[in-house]
Amino acid sequence: MMKGKTYQDIEVPVSKLEIGMHVVKLDRPWEETPFLLQSFIIRTLEELHQLQYQCNYVYVQVRIEQLEELQSRIGKAEPQKTAATALLRGPQSKTRVKYLNRVSFDEAIESSYMTFTSARALATSVMDGLRVGNTLNINECRNVVEKIVDQVLDNKDTLKYLTLLKNKDAYTAEHSMNVCILCATFARHLGLMEFEIKIIAMCGLLHDVGKSKVPEEILNKPGRLTKEEAHIMAEHSTYGRNILMALKGESRYAVDVAHSHHERVDGRGYPRSLTSAQIPYYAKIVTIVDAYDAMTSDRCYTRGKSSFQALRVIFENAGSQFDTQLAKEFIQCIGFYNTGSLVQLESGQIAIVAKSNEDKPLRPKLAVITDEHQKLRSKEMLIDLTNEKYRHYHIEKELPNGTAGIDVKSHIEKMLKKRREEKQ
Repeated sequence: MMKGKTYQDIEVPVSKLEIGMHVVKLDRPWEETPFLLQSFIIRTLEELHQLQYQCNYVYVQVRIEQLEELQSRIGKAEPQKTAATALLRGPQSKTRVKYLNRVSFDEAIESSYMTFTSARALATSVMDGLRVGNTLNINECRNVVEKIVDQVLDNKDTLKYLTLLKNKDAYTAEHSMNVCILCATFARHLGLMEFEIKIIAMCGLLHDVGKSKVPEEILNKPGRLTKEEAHIMAEHSTYGRNILMALKGESRYAVDVAHSHHERVDGRGYPRSLTSAQIPYYAKIVTIVDAYDAMTSDRCYTRGKSSFQALRVIFENAGSQFDTQLAKEFIQCIGFYNTGSLVQLESGQIAIVAKSNEDKPLRPKLAVITDEHQKLRSKEMLIDLTNEKYRHYHIEKELPNGTAGIDVKSHIEKMLKKRREEKQ
C-alpha cells in the first residue's frame, strides 16, 4: 500500500522567510544566483538576506502536518511589493560589519592596478558596445565587480587612489568605473554585508549605461547645453532603465539605480520627481558618489574641483539634493585629505597625500614634491605628519589637480612604473 504524502512545497514571499526553512526552488534559475546548492536549509541571516535580495518568492518544503500552521503565519503578502520595499529600506542588517585591511597599501597597490586596468577596459567596451547595438554582458560585469570588491576589502585605499588616473577624453566610461570603485569603498565604510557591497558596486558600474544612447555631440559638447539638448541628456536615466530591464539577476537593483540616480531628496530631481522616502537606498548612495566623481573630474569644458571643494558642495546640499546621513558618512569615508590629493603646506611646498589618516585626518602621510618656491624637487620627500619629527609641518589648503603644472595622474603612473622596475 502506497504511503501518504509526507512533504509539500509551498510558495513563500521572501519577507516571510525564516532561519530553518528548507528552500527547494526559486522564482528564477539557480545559476543566476550565488547559491552553490539547488536545495538548502537557511542557516544564517546572510543566507536569508541573500534570498530577499535575489528573489521575490521561493518554494519551501514543509511537512504536511505543519502546512496549515505555516500558511496561517505567512498570510498572503504580495511578493512584488516585498521586493520594492526591500530596495527602499536600506541595509539588510542593523549591525555594521567592521572591516580591517587584510594587506598593506604597498602590498595591494600592484594587484589593484591590474584590477583597475581590467575594469577600465571593461567599462570602455560596455559603453562602446552598447553604442553600436551590442547586448550588455552581465557576466563580464559581475566578474570585474567581484575583483573590485575583493580589492576594496583587501585595502580600502588602493583603488580609491587609482581613481585619480582620469582621462577627460574617456570621461563617460571611466566615470562609471570610478563610481563602481567608490561605491564599493563607501559601502565598506557603511559596514554593509559583502553581498550588498557587490550589488552596490554593480549598480555604480551600470548607473550611466543609458548615456550610450545619447548622441556623442551632446555627450561631449564643450559648452553649455541648450534646453533641448539638456532634455535629451536627462533621458539617459530612462534609457538606462530600459537597457537593464532586459537583463536578469542582480540587475534588478541596477535598473532602479539607473532610473533614480538623478532624483533629489527634496523631490526636485528627474525623471520622476521622487521624494526621499520613494528613492531606493542604493540610488541615494550612487547619487552622492556620482556627483563627487563628476565634480572632481576634468571635463572637456571645465577643470575638476578639488576633493575638499566637492565634499563641501555635498555637505551644503545635504537634505536637499542628497540624503543627510549618507552625505555625512560619505564625507567621513573620503576624509579631509583623500589619498592622492594635491595639497599646499604653510611653507609653500606642494605635496601629494600618500596615505590618509582616519585617526588624525589633518595629519596624513605626504610625498613633498616641490620646494618652498614650488619648483619640483629632484627627489620627493616622504613625511608622516603624525611623527613628532614633522610637527612643524601643516597643510594650508587642498589644490586642484594641475596646479603649478603638477599632474597627480603622471605622478601615480611614475610611482607604479618605478615599483615594477624595482621588482624586476
